[in-house]
Amino acid sequence: MMSTYLKENDVKIKDGTDVNAIMRDMMSVILEGVLTEELDEELGYTKYDYRNKDTDNSRNGFSQKTMHTSYGDMELDIPRDRKGEFEPQVIRKYQNTVTQDMEEKILSMYAKGMTAGDIESHMRDLYGIEISDSTISRVTDKVLPIIKEWQERPLEEIYAVVFMDAIHYHVRHEGRIVKRAVYIAIGIDMDGHKDVLGMYVGQNESAKFWLSILNGLKNRGVRDILIACVDGLSGFPQAIEAAFPETEIQQCIIHQIRNTTKFVSYKDIKPLMADLKRVYTAPTEEIALVELDAFEEKWHSKYPKIAKSWRDNWANLSAYFKYPDAIRKLIYTTNAIEGFNRQLRKVTKSKTIFPSDDSLMKMLYLATMDITKKWTGHRADWGLIHSQLEIYFEERLS
Repeated sequence: MMSTYLKENDVKIKDGTDVNAIMRDMMSVILEGVLTEELDEELGYTKYDYRNKDTDNSRNGFSQKTMHTSYGDMELDIPRDRKGEFEPQVIRKYQNTVTQDMEEKILSMYAKGMTAGDIESHMRDLYGIEISDSTISRVTDKVLPIIKEWQERPLEEIYAVVFMDAIHYHVRHEGRIVKRAVYIAIGIDMDGHKDVLGMYVGQNESAKFWLSILNGLKNRGVRDILIACVDGLSGFPQAIEAAFPETEIQQCIIHQIRNTTKFVSYKDIKPLMADLKRVYTAPTEEIALVELDAFEEKWHSKYPKIAKSWRDNWANLSAYFKYPDAIRKLIYTTNAIEGFNRQLRKVTKSKTIFPSDDSLMKMLYLATMDITKKWTGHRADWGLIHSQLEIYFEERLS
């Protein structure tokens, strides 16, 4: 039912209403999975596994029940047995409401980083329901087709800004623990709405992989990205230019600061940062370059690589100087994606090693749905930003 929901309804996850629909239907998949597992436990064998059947009872189709939830009404298929002896525990016989407390336990426990064992324990303590960790894993696997649909959903034609970054996790693969990069793209469309365009698991962070992601965005309907905000990965600008040749590239100032000051001694860091701040907060590019000269003259003998790195990357670091203050604040740093990454890390901190790539994606996707349900509006200054973008990118927007 869920695997075709997005396609059949042409859903674009842009606001709280869309997310409610996804969360409601995702919850129905998980609940129906738990109900099926309950019947399997009751009968002692899974569907079609007649070799292990040791009962004269059997399955007898489904009855449909409308359940009321805080995400709206949903239809559930309740499995039946031939003898009428099956008494579901997760949804009782005369129950027609899924309480908000149960909703949170079904979705948020997993989305907020709890292990299958934790969920098993909480479901038992709160509801007296016995669900094994393997059952929970099988039930949450039903989210995988939903993730695939979400990753392939159509996108807007034009995005004002797309922020791109990667976070890293450890995953067990073929008996070894390997490092995985999770590539994340967050877009702000021309109406000012923020959306996670996609999350992708790769072996390591590389410009080549980013190019495949950017081409994927094009295949999903993205015709133009006005400004791309990225970290300092080598080859990243070339990957963007190959896919979206007109896109303005702004390299993240925060990444640049971190990369160039990580070996500065403790006693020097405060005065050095004060001098560096005069560079990137200058009112114009000309003044910024004068401040960079002053910085280099003062700190070159002690830290010769800092000013050199800023000069080498200046073309992409200085893009924001051409814009007025409202647009500068929007693209000045990758705060939009850094904040999202921080929330993901809070969710995943209990899992130092994921058993598989699928396990990692399930948790990140459910966490993303939980985080983005609050992304219902646009920035307070979006009217001003939009009017300025229309002037700066008049030919491309026309």
